[in-house]
Amino acid sequence: MKVLILAAGYATRLYPLTLNKPKPLLEVGGMPIVEHILRIIEGSKELTGVLVVTNNKFHKNFNEWKDGVKFSHPIEVINDETLSNDDRLGAIGDMNLALQKANIDEDLMVIAGDNLFDFELDGFVKFAKSHNGVTVGLRDVKERELAKKYGIVKLDDKSKVTLFVEKPADPPSMLAAMCIYYFSKENLYLISDYIATGKKQDAPGNLMAWLAGEGRLYGFKIDGRWFDIGDKASLERAEKEF
Repeated sequence: MKVLILAAGYATRLYPLTLNKPKPLLEVGGMPIVEHILRIIEGSKELTGVLVVTNNKFHKNFNEWKDGVKFSHPIEVINDETLSNDDRLGAIGDMNLALQKANIDEDLMVIAGDNLFDFELDGFVKFAKSHNGVTVGLRDVKERELAKKYGIVKLDDKSKVTLFVEKPADPPSMLAAMCIYYFSKENLYLISDYIATGKKQDAPGNLMAWLAGEGRLYGFKIDGRWFDIGDKASLERAEKEF
């Protein structure tokens, strides 16, 4: 299993902190956000390597970080060649680019580089491997107002996602999709199939909604601390927790 960390955004809502430093390299609890992710995945018996897809602006930052970080598996940094928020490929476009550049031919876990969490992923991986499709990590946010800020899903009794809606005004459940996905090797083609539809390639929730409509998406509930670092307020909350 390869792990792909999405880190090609420009994080304009965090300016000036991210003018010259990518969001995943901002420190929380004395450690870059991306290294919190590495600590979680390092113990996985399935892991064979890590890919980090970033942009041309921050490519050097990530290469310098890679050369200094201690990790038990190879880390490859992929440059998507974009220079600004205006010409970015989007998360789905970056996923497709990574598949092509790294010639991935094994299971793939995709994690957003601004996801900060402290839960193990072994149960998630085990569940994903037992289902023929794509699996998304889910979190019960418990509050209706919070649910309005995320991609929200409904599950059937076999954990298949029957509905995926982005930031709904009337949430159909409290189950929020985290940007943690698992694609079995046999289902990697679904990313390029989505690209071929001509639909938007920015938010990964667009891909998840399409997969749900195709009957190919499953959800796995995960408990533990989780922060989606999107602005200064969420960064400050995470710093207090970690």
